[in-house]
Amino acid sequence: MKIICVGRNYADHAKELGNEIPDEPVLFMKPKSALLQSHTPFYYPEFTNELHYECELVLRVCKNGKYIQEKHAPNYYDAITVGIDFTARDLQDELKAKGLPWEKAKAFDNSAVLGKFIELKQPDFNRKNINFSLLKNKEEVQKANSSQMIFSFEKIIENISKYFSLNIGDLIFTGTPAGVGEAVVGDVLEGYIDNQCLLNIEVK
Repeated sequence: MKIICVGRNYADHAKELGNEIPDEPVLFMKPKSALLQSHTPFYYPEFTNELHYECELVLRVCKNGKYIQEKHAPNYYDAITVGIDFTARDLQDELKAKGLPWEKAKAFDNSAVLGKFIELKQPDFNRKNINFSLLKNKEEVQKANSSQMIFSFEKIIENISKYFSLNIGDLIFTGTPAGVGEAVVGDVLEGYIDNQCLLNIEVK
């Protein structure tokens, strides 16, 4: 299992971090060890003083594939949830300034948090119109709709599969909207699709 992430997939988020709007998906990866196991607490990493939350829609891959055409991409994922891509922003900024890779800031242990998956079997589920949000201590800090993505789920899958084979069980973090911010010890983060709370963690 691998975790493939998309950066800068919402124009407002790219702008808030001072990044250009990309011409094709910006891809990076997290190792399996980045996935926070269920019922495991999330502890504030000791190597950062500026931990940021990034709430994203996450796809679960259900079929092996390579060179997947956009029109066939819906057949390759069968469930969706919200997730948090935790980022050591101070470390990332330092690495970016030196022109270095930033896995240390994005791919550390437990940096990928998953909510409960929603199966996509129901025919009335509109994949192009998914509302999702993140609450911090009961206050909404991020809110977006999948229609606002620069690259759709299908385009993301087509692009990923040009470079990496997709395998059953892989996870795709599809990018975060505007509103990313700092999380500190004691913060409670709740992720929603529509009015359904799928993710709830406390930073310890």
